[in-house]
Amino acid sequence: MIISQSYRRILHKMGYYDYQQGLIYRHLNQGNGWQSHEKHCRDFILKATDNDRPEKITVLGSGWLLELPLTELAERTKHICLIDIVHPPAVRDQVKKFKNIELSEQDISGGLIDEVWRKAGKRTFLNKLKSLDEIEIPEFSLKDPGTVISLNIMTQLEAMPLRMLERKARADEADLFNFRKKIQESHLRFLNRHKSILITDTAEIFTDSSGNVTEDKTVITDLPEGILKETWRWDFDLKGSDFNLKRSVMEVSAIIL
Repeated sequence: MIISQSYRRILHKMGYYDYQQGLIYRHLNQGNGWQSHEKHCRDFILKATDNDRPEKITVLGSGWLLELPLTELAERTKHICLIDIVHPPAVRDQVKKFKNIELSEQDISGGLIDEVWRKAGKRTFLNKLKSLDEIEIPEFSLKDPGTVISLNIMTQLEAMPLRMLERKARADEADLFNFRKKIQESHLRFLNRHKSILITDTAEIFTDSSGNVTEDKTVITDLPEGILKETWRWDFDLKGSDFNLKRSVMEVSAIIL
């Protein structure tokens, strides 16, 4: 789904641009914790593309290009398509020097943000959406994407829709869990139709000021073992800037499907 001006207005109302800026600020504030994760991502992508040297690569969730070995891929690949819902101006400037890189702005959820906004966005506390069954989870599709890289986007597809539905719909914990699972399964179905590389967080582990540890699963569907799989920890918030001074790390899986 191509992003129109009206879609951009929906993104603004749902807080996407604050979220996008928040990512780069967090990257700058967390120092080496993020740098290690970013290096793991870049190394895995280069390893995954080293043997077959695909002629075309499509990156889903290219973001700020922090986890992507862009220069190395551009040297070994004829065409790269970077897809995200909005490309920051700094990214547009960065890719200008590459003649074989294309930027495309699309909703990787297939239009779920629009679906949730139309059916729940203007509802009030007294007029909540009766059931999440009224929300259709669209299927994302691309024609001839080559090798697909899903780059730390799988668990983010649900973030904005979920925040809105928690406020605007009559949904309990089980309803929201099933909604998230359907979104993740839809993304996996798309990846399984193509030669794909999946990099995603799978759990977030919190440690509070007293040393108590809790874990939240971020991937709630089964991931395939794939041809090659690696795991590591991402020091996501070691400074405890979120969640009442809780520090957090992410469990990350990288898989060649």
